[in-house]
Amino acid sequence: MKTITTVGVVGAGTMGSALAQKFAQEGFDVVLVDRAMRLVERGIESIARMLEQGVERRVFTAAAADATRARIRGSESLDNLVACDLVVEAIFEDFIAKCDLFAAIGRIVHADTIVATNTSSFSVSELAHAISHPERFCGLHYFYHAAKNRLVEIIPGEKTSAETLRAVERFCWMTGKDPIACRDRHGFAINRFFVPWLNEAVRLHQEGIASTGAIDQVCMRAFGVGMGPFALMNATGVPIAYHSQRTLEKLGTLYAVADGLRAQAEANEPWSIDPPAHPIDEATAKRIRERMLGVVFLVCSQILDEEICTAVELDRGARIGLQWQQGPIGMMRALGRPEVERLMRTVATRYQTPFPHAVADAFVPLRYVSLRRAGANAIITVERPEALNALDETIVEQLGDRFDEAERLDGCDTIVITGAGKAFVAGADISMFLENIRGGTIDRIVAFTARTQAIFDRIDRSAKRVVAVLNGLTLGGGLELALCADTIIALPGAVMGFPETGIGIYPGLGGTQRTQKRVGKGLTKYLIYTGDLVDARTAAQMGLVDAMMPATAWFELADGAALESLAPLVVNNDDARWQAIGTFFGAHSLDRQIDDGARFTAIAPEELERWRSRVRAKAPIALRAAERLVDEARGCDSELEYLPTVFSSSDALLGLSSVGTKVVFTGN
Repeated sequence: MKTITTVGVVGAGTMGSALAQKFAQEGFDVVLVDRAMRLVERGIESIARMLEQGVERRVFTAAAADATRARIRGSESLDNLVACDLVVEAIFEDFIAKCDLFAAIGRIVHADTIVATNTSSFSVSELAHAISHPERFCGLHYFYHAAKNRLVEIIPGEKTSAETLRAVERFCWMTGKDPIACRDRHGFAINRFFVPWLNEAVRLHQEGIASTGAIDQVCMRAFGVGMGPFALMNATGVPIAYHSQRTLEKLGTLYAVADGLRAQAEANEPWSIDPPAHPIDEATAKRIRERMLGVVFLVCSQILDEEICTAVELDRGARIGLQWQQGPIGMMRALGRPEVERLMRTVATRYQTPFPHAVADAFVPLRYVSLRRAGANAIITVERPEALNALDETIVEQLGDRFDEAERLDGCDTIVITGAGKAFVAGADISMFLENIRGGTIDRIVAFTARTQAIFDRIDRSAKRVVAVLNGLTLGGGLELALCADTIIALPGAVMGFPETGIGIYPGLGGTQRTQKRVGKGLTKYLIYTGDLVDARTAAQMGLVDAMMPATAWFELADGAALESLAPLVVNNDDARWQAIGTFFGAHSLDRQIDDGARFTAIAPEELERWRSRVRAKAPIALRAAERLVDEARGCDSELEYLPTVFSSSDALLGLSSVGTKVVFTGN
C-alpha cells in the first residue's frame, strides 16, 4: 500500500491554496506549484490570511498555524513534484490544459506516485489518456471552501487500480474528509444535480417568472439553504457555473445551458440580486419551488439509474458538500412517491427527457450501517457522517442487524465497531427526542431507549471479542456504545464525554452503569456531573479507554490484522490526579460537592470552584437521577425508571431545544 507523506498541489488559486492549507494542517508536507512565482506567493498569502482568521476564532493555536505554514513550500517548477507521493491538480477547467499538465507531471514523478485531478466535470478516464501510468490516476473532486468543506468525491478511471483507490481513501480519511465514491460520469454525483439546479434558476429568471432575489428567497426556504442559487453563483463565480453546465449539455435537453447564464458568464459580471419589493405571491412561489424540486429529483433519479453513487451518498453529498439541511433523497421521501413523480414528470415532459426507472430506489430503506469482513475481523461502520452518526431508530436497528450478521460469520473472532467521518457516534438524535416531547409521546422515548439497551446488551454479552475504535466525537450514547466493547481503542483525534446533564437529561443507555465498571463510581460521577470532554490521552490515563492507536495501526486492523499483532500506544492509567478526582466525587454527595461552605484539603480551591460552577449549570432533575442511578448500581435497565420524569421536565425541553446555547435550568 502506497504511503503518502508529501503531497503536491498544482494550481495556487482559490481551490489549490485551500487544499494545500488543509493537507498541511493535517501534518503532510506540501509542495504548492503554479506557473509563476507571483501566483504561488499570492496563494501562500491567502493561506496565511485563512490561518490568521482561524487563530482569531480559536479554531487552532498560533503554534499550529505556524507549523502549518512551515509545511508548505512554494515553487514555479513542476520538477519539485519529484519528491511527492501524491499530486493533486487544481488548475482551471480546460481539458487540453489539464492533459498537457498530466503529460508533464508523468515525465517527472516516480512510477508509483499517485496523480489526481480535481476536475468538477471532465471524464477521469479521458484525462487519464494523457498520463504515463493511468492505474495511478483518479479523480479527487473537492468542494468549496476545501480547507473547511469535508466532502470529496473519489472517482476511479477505467484503469485506476484497487491499490490506488485504497490509498486515496485512506488519505481522505487522514485529511479529515468525508468521501463518496462515484462512477466516472460527467458531473459525477453532486454537480450533476447541483449545477442544473443553478441553471434552472436562471431559466426561471429569463422566462420572467420572478426576479433573482425572489427565486433566491423561495429556494432558500424550499431547500433549507443559507444562500439561493444566484447568491451562490456570485460567491463561487458565474463562469464556473457556466463551464460546469456546458460539460453536461451532451446529456440532453434538460442540461442545455440557459441563455441568461451564457450571457452573464461571457460578461463576467455577478448577478444583480435585489430583495423583492413585494411579498412573493403563493402561485409564483409554488411555480418556482416545483420547477426547482422537479429538476433535482429528476436528475438524482438519473444518477441512481446510472449507478453513479448510492441514495445515501447523494444525501450525504448535499448535506455536507452543499450545506443543505436535508438531502434530495430525504426531501423525496418526505413528499412521498406520488408527489415526487408528479413533479418529475412535469420537468421530464418540459425538456423531453426519458423518465428514469430508479425513482423507486429513493424510497427503499437506506443503509447507514455497513459490515465488511477483513480476515478474522468483522468491521461494522456507522456511516452517517452528515449527522455525526447520531443514534436514531433506524441506526440502532441496523446496528443490531449488522452485529447479528457479524456474530454468524464463521472464522470471524473479532467484531470491530467504528464510525465514518469525524465522529464515532455523537450521541442520540436530539430531533427525535424533541419531536416526542412536543408530541406528548414520551413513551416512545422510553421504548426507543429500551430497544437500544437490548441491542447494547447483546453487544456486551457477545461470545466474540468486540473492539470499539473511537475515531472522533464519542459523546453520550456513542460513549455508551463503546463501553459495551471488550476493548476500547482511541485514535489520536478522539474526544469523549457525557454532555447530557447540560441539555436537561442523563445517560440512559448504560452510561451510569458500565462506566463505573471501567473507572469507578467517582470518575463516573465526575464525567456525568461536569460534562467535561476528555481527549484520547486523558481517557487512557483515566482508564476509560484501553489504549491509543495511531492511524497506521488502525488501517492494519481494518485490513484484517489481529489486534495483538499491532503496537498501540498504551498510556499508564495509574495517574494520581485522576485517582484524587475519583476519590473526591465518589466520597461526597452531590449536595456537598456544590456547597460553598464545604472545604476539601485534597482538592485545589480553583479546581473545586471550576467543578462547582460547571455542575451548578447543569439540569438539577437530571443530576439527581444520575446520582441515584450511579449509587444504586442496579443495572442498565434501572435507567429507564427516571426517563418519563426527566423528559417531561421543562429543563429537558429547554436544554434539548437550545443545544450549543447557554441556558439557565430551573429544576422544573
